[in-house]
Amino acid sequence: MEKSDERAKKARLELPDGHVKQEEISVHHAVGGGDEGGAIVPAEAGHGSRVELAVKIDMSLLHCPLCTLPFKPPVFQCNKGGHLACGGCVTLLPGGQCRACEDGGGFFSPCPALDAIVSSAKVACPHAACQTYVPYHEAADHRSACPHAPCACTEPGCGFVGAPHALAGHLADLHSVPVRTVQYGRVSQVPVSGPRQLLVAEEDGRAFLLTVGALGAAAAAVSVVCVRASAATQPRFSCKMWVNLVQPASGGRADMALVDIQMRSSATPGAVVAVDEPTFLAVPRMYMVPVAGDAASMEVSLNTRIDKISR
Repeated sequence: MEKSDERAKKARLELPDGHVKQEEISVHHAVGGGDEGGAIVPAEAGHGSRVELAVKIDMSLLHCPLCTLPFKPPVFQCNKGGHLACGGCVTLLPGGQCRACEDGGGFFSPCPALDAIVSSAKVACPHAACQTYVPYHEAADHRSACPHAPCACTEPGCGFVGAPHALAGHLADLHSVPVRTVQYGRVSQVPVSGPRQLLVAEEDGRAFLLTVGALGAAAAAVSVVCVRASAATQPRFSCKMWVNLVQPASGGRADMALVDIQMRSSATPGAVVAVDEPTFLAVPRMYMVPVAGDAASMEVSLNTRIDKISR
């Protein structure tokens, strides 16, 4: 028993007074059957099984008091006053000396116990479709990079904002924008006659917007963007697009217009103009064919291939 008490003392984390506001702790873990179904089981129980707690805690405890940024491992603690600091701030302190200690006798050293708490403190992503819990110190980066972060509708004047997969349904149902399913790494033939068309990846539901615009009087510009909130989001994509001339009657190889795009991202795809994109496919008029039943309109028989180039 004495050894257990000694281990508990060594594992104890000394926190500064007044920083912790524990509002609610609940553990609900059913074990066995009968009357034990609603038992509350301590964390060490369960023969190594992991038990998670729902905890409300003063958010300031998870922030460095010097720079106010969220703690991330390694976290340091003063050996005298128990003051806390992040690794970045400690490197700026001469000799790792704690300035909060009045006599200057405190020095910072790593605090593995708080590292474990910081790594385990997770919050839910605010985007409804995500349903992911991430470490608190990574929450801001995740929110901006989340593939479910909301994007605006492509159609002028429409105020719809939603996750990319919801945007695809919105465009198809309310604006009759053509939506076509594609597969990564495989060539898809996409007939394009309107100014916009949405490509949705079969594997993960990611949305890609094809835009078409006039390039002078004798050609069209075609480009593509990934519909998502952050350009830093992984994975990244490339897209090859090409069109072929009709096979010449005399035989031989038909001419081709091709472009290989390192795809950028856009949270406001309605503002995307093909000819203003860094890279686009220029399609001469001779590569176009009349739309069936509408000789006044022209159609581009576009070949596309979207590839993931990083994860």
